[in-house]
Amino acid sequence: MEEKPGAERGPFTAAELGAIAHLYRGEVYRSTLWRQRLDTTTNWSVVTLGVALSISFSSPQASPLPLVLVGVLILFFLMLEARRYRYFNVWRARCRWLETHIYAPMLHDGDLHLEEGWQRTLAEDYWRPRYHVSMWVSIGRRIRRNYFWILLIQSLAYLGKLIVHPEPLIDFADFVARAAVGPVPGWAMLGLGMLYILTWGCVALLSWRDDQRRASQRRDWSSMG
Repeated sequence: MEEKPGAERGPFTAAELGAIAHLYRGEVYRSTLWRQRLDTTTNWSVVTLGVALSISFSSPQASPLPLVLVGVLILFFLMLEARRYRYFNVWRARCRWLETHIYAPMLHDGDLHLEEGWQRTLAEDYWRPRYHVSMWVSIGRRIRRNYFWILLIQSLAYLGKLIVHPEPLIDFADFVARAAVGPVPGWAMLGLGMLYILTWGCVALLSWRDDQRRASQRRDWSSMG
């Protein structure tokens, strides 16, 4: 007989619990693997920024252009990491769901039914897998967790290079002139820099607000995703 929506499933058999234990191990493995891949892209961003800093500050006559160009690589790594995070978030949510609905109740009082219909929610996620967060939310989360500091160091290093090299800054007009790159005037470069900072700052802020909205709309503390 087909189970009705919302109906509570009977107790698991020993064989079913064994299968769920193996399922949990598999989800933990995938979650760990994708978590390591997130660390890889962050490391690439840090290394490339370090190379750009070394080149730009190697001498007073060195150009600040590498600090601008490295921003393209950082954004590429950020997009790649955000895509990986969306996968990681699926495995992490499933692990957390199993922990809160099987292992935590088992350790507490042996009751395997923390809330009604939780098995169906997990089954639906396997039947129709989907991302739990959008790409923009994922980008914002990675900025808030890691890339805020990378982007901050890049911006401060670029401004510091313009201020101290090739000699200490005298006036603001000189600062704008130093920012020029080839035919692109200094004011345009500084304007693009401000747009660069504001864009990713707004993405981080909007993702934080979306996380707050999602948290407020959850029907229970253990909602998946």
